[in-house]
Amino acid sequence: MRYGFVLPGGTAAEQLEHAVLAERAGWDGVFVWEAAYGVDAWTLLAAMAQRTRRVRLGTMLTPLPWRRPWKVASQAVTLDQVSGGRAILAVGSGAVDTELGKTGEETDRRTRAEMLDEGIDLVTGLWEGRLRFTGRHYQVDLEARNDLGTVATPVQRPRIPIWVVGAWPRPKSMRRVLRCVGLLPTCMDERGFRACTPDDIRAMRAWLEEQGGVRPGFDIVTEGETPADDRAEAGGIVTPWAEAGCTWWLETRWKMPHYSAERMREVRERLEAGPPQPA
Repeated sequence: MRYGFVLPGGTAAEQLEHAVLAERAGWDGVFVWEAAYGVDAWTLLAAMAQRTRRVRLGTMLTPLPWRRPWKVASQAVTLDQVSGGRAILAVGSGAVDTELGKTGEETDRRTRAEMLDEGIDLVTGLWEGRLRFTGRHYQVDLEARNDLGTVATPVQRPRIPIWVVGAWPRPKSMRRVLRCVGLLPTCMDERGFRACTPDDIRAMRAWLEEQGGVRPGFDIVTEGETPADDRAEAGGIVTPWAEAGCTWWLETRWKMPHYSAERMREVRERLEAGPPQPA
């Protein structure tokens, strides 16, 4: 299992220093929140790429239907180039949450799902040199600039990893995962979203294996909080997820407020303590 840290916020300078600290303390990845307004995620990640040498870098996550997919493809490939092949693109349909504010973007669930599917195909196509796309929601023709396929090429092969949200046990949502190389699991029942368990991860992994979706390099990502001052407890929290088949643990601090002196101190202390290890 590899270990990443999702930075909850802070100024650009603070988050940049946190990324440097994360690499020094042994974390494997640093991920930043892509908000409607705030410190720009992709500019920040590019700066982190220049101050680090090993950690993977990405968003957690990019609401692809609320972004222009060709722009996201450009941002991710630029990060991949300047980082020497360390970019990860994590995508979802976007959370409709009053805490995130309103910007007039599409909120219909079915429409966002369609836009997410087309967006994934458009992004991967551009990375692979296909500069024309025709869908229900997006029509792109960049063939007149065919040199784009030469200069805007990812370092990673066959392409930059895309992690996508998959809702269990919704077949349509899970089939979307088959087109990507990473699963960001969510779970649902008749009442709506619920917390996932390690048994859910086992079931999701089994379904993906039956569909031929678990290939070498495929990642299953989970997240949560572990203490900085008790390595045994931290390991005990992570172990069931590792045993269930998760390949990444993302340390998170989602509680509001995202930015305060106390929150920045908490983040720094957890980063300095290093990643949790299975018991």
